[in-house]
Amino acid sequence: MLESFNAPIRACVIGSTGGIGRALVDALAASDRVETLYALSRAGAAHPSPKVQNLTFDFLNEASVSAAAEALREIGKFDLIIVATGLLQGGGIAPEKNMRALDLDALRTSFEVNTFGPALTAKYFLPLLRRDDKAVFAALSARVGSIADNRLGGWYSYRASKAALNMMLKTLSIETQRRWTNQIIIGLHPGTVDTGLSKPFQSNVPDGQLFTPAFSALKLLAVVDQVGPDDTGGLFAWDGARVPF
Repeated sequence: MLESFNAPIRACVIGSTGGIGRALVDALAASDRVETLYALSRAGAAHPSPKVQNLTFDFLNEASVSAAAEALREIGKFDLIIVATGLLQGGGIAPEKNMRALDLDALRTSFEVNTFGPALTAKYFLPLLRRDDKAVFAALSARVGSIADNRLGGWYSYRASKAALNMMLKTLSIETQRRWTNQIIIGLHPGTVDTGLSKPFQSNVPDGQLFTPAFSALKLLAVVDQVGPDDTGGLFAWDGARVPF
């Protein structure tokens, strides 16, 4: 795993207490190629591996994001940074079935978590990536954020906020590649994963298409391993297929 990176690897997972985030931490901690792993979340959670260092921060608070990045700057450059955050439902928010269900507060919250938080994180964490060899900044997006692939409608807030995230990542990749061609910025679609985010909708998932967090994490890390500079700015599914914007 992660054979395309220059070992020993220094990695960071943001949103490390979510279902996929925890699985990514577990998978990276188990890799012999990973030397140090920083797990960032609002709550923080201990991990049995001595490789894992926990930091608490709020990615919707710019001062908190800046402080976390500054603390990590002292550690040295990173090979891999993954933003594993996202919001589909919960706290009074649910995917809209039609336009009558649109609500300003729900729209605002969806964009704050799915778009603004990852964008703000990129502002402060992209400078932490190494510049002399392959380095990847990846954020969890979603296939339903694809405008070209939208055939069913509905889910306005989630679709739009993930589409906006894709645009953020694409724009960041253009700016970054002008100076640092080894840095790769991508979005990742993890598939439908058995987490709290997908629980209310799992009955509609075809057989064999509901993944465990551990399976999804390994697949996503395989995608991260296979991408190169020409892939920067793209959105990739768990199986490595490029998802159209």
